[in-house]
Amino acid sequence: MDTSSQPHDSKASVSLAAAGLRLYDTADHQVTPFSPIEPGKVGIYVCGATVQSSPHIGHIRTTLAFDVIRRWLLRLGYQVTLIRNVTDIDDKILAKAAANGQRWWERAYIYEREFTHAYETMGVLPPTYEPRATGHIPEMIDLIQRIIDHGHAYVVPDEQGRPSGNVYFDVASWPEYGALTHQQTGTQPADEQAAANDRLGPSIDTDGQNTDAEEEPGKRDPRDFALWKAPKPTDPPTARWQTPFGTGRPGWHLECSAMSHRYLGADFDIHGGGLDLRFPHHENEMAQSHAAGWGFAHRWMHTAWVTQKGEKMSKSLGNGLSVDQVLSQHPAWVVRYALVSVQYRSMLEWSDQSLQEAEGAYERISNFVDRAGRILGTQPERDRVMGLDADDLPEDFVQAMNDDINVSGGLAALYALIRQANATMDADPAALDRKWLANALLQVRAMLDVFGLDPLDPHWAGAAAVSDNRAMNTLDALVGQQLRERDQARKDHDFARADAIRDQLTAAGVTVADTPAGSTWDLSR
Repeated sequence: MDTSSQPHDSKASVSLAAAGLRLYDTADHQVTPFSPIEPGKVGIYVCGATVQSSPHIGHIRTTLAFDVIRRWLLRLGYQVTLIRNVTDIDDKILAKAAANGQRWWERAYIYEREFTHAYETMGVLPPTYEPRATGHIPEMIDLIQRIIDHGHAYVVPDEQGRPSGNVYFDVASWPEYGALTHQQTGTQPADEQAAANDRLGPSIDTDGQNTDAEEEPGKRDPRDFALWKAPKPTDPPTARWQTPFGTGRPGWHLECSAMSHRYLGADFDIHGGGLDLRFPHHENEMAQSHAAGWGFAHRWMHTAWVTQKGEKMSKSLGNGLSVDQVLSQHPAWVVRYALVSVQYRSMLEWSDQSLQEAEGAYERISNFVDRAGRILGTQPERDRVMGLDADDLPEDFVQAMNDDINVSGGLAALYALIRQANATMDADPAALDRKWLANALLQVRAMLDVFGLDPLDPHWAGAAAVSDNRAMNTLDALVGQQLRERDQARKDHDFARADAIRDQLTAAGVTVADTPAGSTWDLSR
């Protein structure tokens, strides 16, 4: 990815518009004013991929949603630290690697690279840092010890009374358990929205399996979850670590608590991820971090699922569209637009219609940007587009984005300005206010950049090429029809008509060549 196209992660000061930002908090079920822990700075932890297999559109939706959230925070003037982890060891990675004759770390890295390629292709800003779970084993061991010392975890002994490698969080010892989702013993949905989401089926990441919910020897309570797991007989030696609690490997929930603390500290502003991670993953993260004596995320933000024909995208349902499959059929700009044009908390229905609408949006936007640039004889420099402060954007756009990242309202404001600018260009050229048009063009491109969709961002050079190809295909169809009419006129000995068609094409910049195989055409040089 061309890093020259990225917004800067710091500015001199926070904009006035930042005071109006309001965001939803999953724990409170409310949209409330956002105020960072440290003035001018925002720390975000987003649960990244479990790199067991190829990414699909459901995975990428969450990444893109937080990319837009981050871009808006940057536009408001905040310095943003975004940590997005990689889960590179878990039951599914080990099992799938063994089934395919791979080393587990080899498989994890293959699919980590696939996810990275998908992020870059879709124009996602790289995170401030992207830690791997296996790189933070010492921090995890220290965290487990803290939880044990505070009386909220227990080590299961083996038959000889030695540490077995299994360590569980003692849910009964922590009265605050359930503070995030407000579930009753993990069985009742948090609210009507969560209930509706839960009815859509199993998690896209767990394929309907919750390995931590398995009955395992030594558990005191079925609700208790693994902090550290003794190895299975099939686990390779490279997937085992020696600890004071016995040989084993980390529990999934523990990994994120350790990594978020390592890079964002005991307290940070926002923890994000897909709605399917709300329970048990994020509930367990919150409980174990607080039980260790730390603070944790001050706000929880969750993205809703991608659906197809009303069903949640899931490998278990057979409707998980891989990113490579979609990108082989549609330009990345179009796919990104289709995924970011719906507010992050709303279900996103994936369909041919949504992609067709995104294609139409590209044509509409790129046509305006090209036309305004031709009339003005110049385009705003990319640095000006990235540096335009939120205070200098249209008020209705700012209000929409400050309303819990209401991208639908933001796009409505964008298109309203495009319509106004087009009407201005359609009017008497002599009365054109070039200064107003130049500012409108700058604002449009800056608003598009909030969504990662500025068509003149160097990252989207490929999208411009696709647009050129489409234009050439359209031109070929139109010129081809003219040449067929000319051939018929020549067969009818209507040479005046044939010459007139050729003259019309020549005047339009099309060169016609008559060959034994038929007439061909090219654009005049």
